[in-house]
Amino acid sequence: MTSNQNEPTKPTALVTGASGGIGYEIARLLAQDGHDLVLVARSQNRLERAAQTIEGESGARVAVMAKDLAVSGSPAELYQSIVDTALDIDVLVNNAGFGLRGAFHELPLQDQLEMVELNMTSLVHLTGLFLPGMLARKRGRVVNVSSVAGFQPGPFMAIYYATKAFVTSFSEAIAAELKATGVSVTAVCPGPTTTDFQKRAGNEDSNLNRSHMMMDAATVARIAYDGVKKNKSLVITGARNKLLASGNRLLPRALIINIARHLNQRR
Repeated sequence: MTSNQNEPTKPTALVTGASGGIGYEIARLLAQDGHDLVLVARSQNRLERAAQTIEGESGARVAVMAKDLAVSGSPAELYQSIVDTALDIDVLVNNAGFGLRGAFHELPLQDQLEMVELNMTSLVHLTGLFLPGMLARKRGRVVNVSSVAGFQPGPFMAIYYATKAFVTSFSEAIAAELKATGVSVTAVCPGPTTTDFQKRAGNEDSNLNRSHMMMDAATVARIAYDGVKKNKSLVITGARNKLLASGNRLLPRALIINIARHLNQRR
């Protein structure tokens, strides 16, 4: 992605996990709002299809970088690729992540360690790499896609729930640190959403994955992006999800854990 010196410079957003679902829909909104894009995900083919669609509907310039951020060292490689193109990243959307359903001791340990690497370590790594540039320019946004799952422990999805608790806590903390710097940090907490996440997690037949509890990715992205533009540090998408999150402060913790256990079991 190169620009003509006579063209006005547009802000650039980097979105991970952007080949589908919430990441793709947030990328579309950013493009419609005047941003050029760098889209990152594992699949080159899916990224190129996403880029073609977004370019066609918005006129944004879209670069794609296929990268598995669950592999240690990938965030640094991605950052260096951005540095090499002389791009300033004005908005960083850390959306890449996955979950797995099953008892902790029964799931492959390596898969769960990769979940920790992607959901937490790469998110912190990318934030740490791109944040100094935003602070130097006194403008920018970091958007970390978390989950309402992070508001309580989650039996049968123990690692996923725990990683999202970390993401929310980390995001809200650094948002407070960065007040008055011109840089905002937002933790976005969706509930169950109709994306490929459920299939990869093996969660399609759970009690949680019921149609009346699901939101579509475009609606989630719109609520999230509206909150980001208002510089909110926490955005919980949808009234039902806000109720679930607030219930964790009002109900006995043992009851909350049992509810999560029931929701993550097979129907």
